[in-house]
Amino acid sequence: MQTSESFKLSALLSFSGGLQDAYTYNVRGNIFANAQTGNVVLMSQNFMQGEPTQALRYMWPIISFACGVFVAERIENKLKESQRIHWRQAILFVEMVVLAIVGLLPLSMEMLANIMVSFACAMQVQTFRKVHGYGYASTMCIGNLRKGTESLSKYMRNKDKESLNKALHFFGIILIFAIGAGVGGVLSGIIGIKTIWISVAILMIVTAMMIKEAY
Repeated sequence: MQTSESFKLSALLSFSGGLQDAYTYNVRGNIFANAQTGNVVLMSQNFMQGEPTQALRYMWPIISFACGVFVAERIENKLKESQRIHWRQAILFVEMVVLAIVGLLPLSMEMLANIMVSFACAMQVQTFRKVHGYGYASTMCIGNLRKGTESLSKYMRNKDKESLNKALHFFGIILIFAIGAGVGGVLSGIIGIKTIWISVAILMIVTAMMIKEAY
């Protein structure tokens, strides 16, 4: 199993994902960096209520998220056969640079900050899609919750240990995401705009783990 699919690495990414969502909501104008479904709902609601300026606050992160997925896929395709640098490490580097810049943006530039965080989150969720071979998302919970509950139901019916193991992985990822969100919410009130740099530090650890595997 590759390090990129280990539970330890996935836990770090999920903690970071939860922190990023709490950061943009608490520090950057009540916008979700990862939960694009919520942004779609609020965007549509504001458009329908005749508030296009407010609607745009939610629309741009959605577009940015799509761009992040697009760019990550392009990087993967270009570097997949590269012997010099692993494509996942290249994407992590881009994500770290983007988030580091976000921590320098003043509160008056919250729109740009949200766009950049959404872009970085999309790159992460596109790049790291499995934990122990199970498909998961490190920056959101609904898919993980569905798969975890489905696996638990199968275990209760068939007593299949593989289903139980799968359920525990998904519920563990959700718990760690929630802890990251809680920590992010608390620290956002203390550190403010620089809270996002904690995610940068976590991604540095993730990169180091992948480099260590390579050597």
